[in-house]
Amino acid sequence: MCPHVTIRNLLSLDIYPHSKGESTVFRAHTATVRSVHFCSDGQSLLTASDDKTVKVWSTHRQRFLFSLSQHINWVRCARFSPDGRLIVSASDDKTVKLWDKTSRECIHSYCEHGGFVTYVDFHPSGTCIAAAGMDNTVKLWDVRTHRLLQHYQLHSAAVNALSFHPSGNYLITASSDSTLKILDLMEGRLLYTLHGHQGPATTVAFSRTGEYFASGGADEQVMVWKSNFDVVDCGDVKVQRPPPQASSARNLPEMNLPVPPGKDKSLESVQEQSQERVSMPQTLTSTLEHIVGQLDVLTQTVSILEQRLTLAEDKLKQCLENQQLIMQRTPS
Repeated sequence: MCPHVTIRNLLSLDIYPHSKGESTVFRAHTATVRSVHFCSDGQSLLTASDDKTVKVWSTHRQRFLFSLSQHINWVRCARFSPDGRLIVSASDDKTVKLWDKTSRECIHSYCEHGGFVTYVDFHPSGTCIAAAGMDNTVKLWDVRTHRLLQHYQLHSAAVNALSFHPSGNYLITASSDSTLKILDLMEGRLLYTLHGHQGPATTVAFSRTGEYFASGGADEQVMVWKSNFDVVDCGDVKVQRPPPQASSARNLPEMNLPVPPGKDKSLESVQEQSQERVSMPQTLTSTLEHIVGQLDVLTQTVSILEQRLTLAEDKLKQCLENQQLIMQRTPS
């Protein structure tokens, strides 16, 4: 039987939670479906598959619309732009492709990755895309000029997923090196390295407001984290900014993104601060880097201690349960 996509009738499931519900089967893919994504208007569904294609479906008419088929290897991820006009896809052919939904043509292929591209998504403004790869990197491109904006090589293993903060100022990544990393895109630097998963971190996502983010891993754990950013009001969404962190400056291209309403720093002032940070004495920079390294080690140590404590609690609980069973079986 061919792999397929099933659309369930959410209305019947909500009204009758104990009923099986109705479903419509869409048949078009001929291999594993790795990614699904709804357009912002809810009228279209996007799927990516190991059959090397990206397919667009009409959810209203419940039918297949068209295929995008210029990839030459598995397609791991595909996403609509916020306005629904563009589509971006990531493939094991080491490319990211940008498509025009209306013309169904490939606008541009980004070929800078040195390995399989595992994940891709649009910036909330729709002006750029970010892609993660098996080459341990995260790259950001401008979809208007197709220029590489930023290139991060901070992980020591494959980057499996990423998520933009709703403000567009921050990006979080999940990697097979067991860590999550939060990046400040406006200043082009690493803010936090988070330890917790005992094995590859496979997925990550910010909440709608950015107050929380969740991660999942090969350790069968789902972790929900609180951002703890300083809150700045930005219209309907709370834009949150982190407290100052000790971090070494990195020579990354500046990101040409629109400054969110209510943001009290212009890109020019950010550039000036970056120049000031670069001109810091080498001894102070080295000291700050050492402090950050020690904090990472401390965080990892606490995580290991928490894991051991959990194991000890589980063993104690098992011993108590066994003792209770023995007492129940012993004749009085």
